[in-house]
Amino acid sequence: MPADASIAPATSDTHVDSVSGAAPDTAVLLVNLGTPQAPTAAAVRRYLAEFLHDRRVVSLTRWLWCPLLHFAILPLRSSRVAHKYASIWIPGEDGGSPLAVYTRRLARALQRELPQVRVLDAMRYGEPSLRRSLQQLRADGVRRLLVLPLYPQYSTSTSASVADVIARGEGPTTRMVEDYYRSPDWVAAVADSVRAHREAKGAGEHLLFSFHGLPQRLADQGDPYPQQCEASARAIAQALGLADDAWTLSYQSRFGRERWLEPATTTTLEALAARGVRRVDVVAPGFAVDCLETLEEVAMMLAEEFAHRGGELRYIPCLNDSPAHAAALATIAREQLERWT
Repeated sequence: MPADASIAPATSDTHVDSVSGAAPDTAVLLVNLGTPQAPTAAAVRRYLAEFLHDRRVVSLTRWLWCPLLHFAILPLRSSRVAHKYASIWIPGEDGGSPLAVYTRRLARALQRELPQVRVLDAMRYGEPSLRRSLQQLRADGVRRLLVLPLYPQYSTSTSASVADVIARGEGPTTRMVEDYYRSPDWVAAVADSVRAHREAKGAGEHLLFSFHGLPQRLADQGDPYPQQCEASARAIAQALGLADDAWTLSYQSRFGRERWLEPATTTTLEALAARGVRRVDVVAPGFAVDCLETLEEVAMMLAEEFAHRGGELRYIPCLNDSPAHAAALATIAREQLERWT
């Protein structure tokens, strides 16, 4: 097993040759979190209901959580969140939610890198449904499936939820890439994207790595996510040749009242502004593709807040469907398929 990308065991024993000789009964499935089908309150409500019903996401007892979710949170949040989605929705025939659009395009780019196997995309919540995709692949005669969740860093709230669906056994013989937070090609791709952004627009005074947040209790229970985020940020910073005081790691997208990982991106930006830092570059390497949390929360909302403090926040886009991203994931997939026996 390569040191830079962990994999879960196959669900049964299957002999395979290297990917160069793979048959059409082999597939790679990219899995992302999910997104509403439309920027409307009804579509957002359906999506959030499925997402927030997952015990991996919210572990409160159902008798307490379900009434709160359906009679308070969803009625109050759906319209507001739909408005946020509308502000970033991609128009056109191949448009939609950025997360869905870029995930779909990334699967196409990966298919070009891996012509010997089938490459598809699915969502843990929403469409295309992961569960139904697994069933369809099995019906199509796929015997060997590599599931690659688009979460570079492992967490019980994301990666483990994908594994839960796989464990139900409704798909082909399956292996899952658990993380790729220090994969050399992925680190290089993120570093190159930062370098290209700075070459085009000039370097900011500080580079902020903003990762999605996680309740502190999950980290206290052994979730490796914060350690993997720190390792990713440090590897990218080293690839860029940055001194330790030239970059900072923070966590965004808090939800609920319990304590989350710190430092928060909002308070970190406040502290940078208070220090007199006026131009901050922000990159979000925990997100494989741009989505609501990067485009609306960081590039719009946090940028506006930082501007009110006299600064300029320049958001560096995710890798999305870039050739470097597809090539990095292709390397991970090839290594896993070649070692699957």
